[in-house]
Amino acid sequence: MGSLPFSIIFIRHHNNSIIFMTTLPTPVANGRSPRRWFRGSLLPYIMIAPPLLLMTLLIFLPALQSIIRTLIVDADGQTGFSFSRYIAFFNDKISVSNLIFTFQIVLLTLATIFLVCFPLSLYLRFAKGRIAGAVQILVLFPLFVPGIILCYALIRFLGTRGTLETILSIVGITGYRTPYLKPEAIVIGLVWESIPFTVLVLTAGLGQISDSLIECARDVGAGNWTIFRRIILPLIIRPLLIAFSLNFLGIFGAYTVPYLLGPAAPQMMGVYMQQTFGQYRRPDDAETQAVITFLICSMVGLLYVRTVAKQRIQQEESE
Repeated sequence: MGSLPFSIIFIRHHNNSIIFMTTLPTPVANGRSPRRWFRGSLLPYIMIAPPLLLMTLLIFLPALQSIIRTLIVDADGQTGFSFSRYIAFFNDKISVSNLIFTFQIVLLTLATIFLVCFPLSLYLRFAKGRIAGAVQILVLFPLFVPGIILCYALIRFLGTRGTLETILSIVGITGYRTPYLKPEAIVIGLVWESIPFTVLVLTAGLGQISDSLIECARDVGAGNWTIFRRIILPLIIRPLLIAFSLNFLGIFGAYTVPYLLGPAAPQMMGVYMQQTFGQYRRPDDAETQAVITFLICSMVGLLYVRTVAKQRIQQEESE
């Protein structure tokens, strides 16, 4: 016999009479109590609603409005669909040179970051002892130094008659040329800022490679180069892409380091936008520059989202 949709309770009264009472069943949703259903199905959406709403109001909506304005208001202020503001940007030699300069700085900085951080990550992953702990502390130290303090420290260290030039003159090396107010200073500052984050991402990715896998490769006669090329490098591609994407986004829109350490011309896009908006009083041109920067960074952002989503799907399938 199937279960009844209600419960029967027998209560014996003090005069030996029996009273029958029925109770209605507790409402369920898909075999779960309402509280469990709320926690498992509805509560997560309620929790993510405020940050999603905040992101929509402060990021997506202003970005969409700026894109629409650059397309419906032309360079002369006339209303109507037009690409004239973008055409004017790419016809302006200063704007194009600043965009090219930004790409050059970004690519050079990224190459330097990985040349510095990848060996450090490999060392911190496989090395043990106090020296490795000290190296890790030094690697993470720039994480706690504000960018503006870093810039003024580099000015005092790298500038003319600064600390570095003094040390070189003591050991008899002359002819020092300071990188301050040159593209090299921007690269040095941005690399310094990016080291902690990049090492953390790469070290976390290397940490997912089990020691047993490497030991098995050694047991069959694989050397260090073979292990790196056949095991470590293929498994570290995804963390490398994540580090590349996030560093690209941060460097492309950097402002403090390029403004304080870089040359007056050409300028990186972050500095150029601020100059156009604040000093030249051309908010429409600054908005066009911002949209172009946003579109370039969005393409790299899509690479990051695709990489993270693919990693999550693979983890769910493996579980």
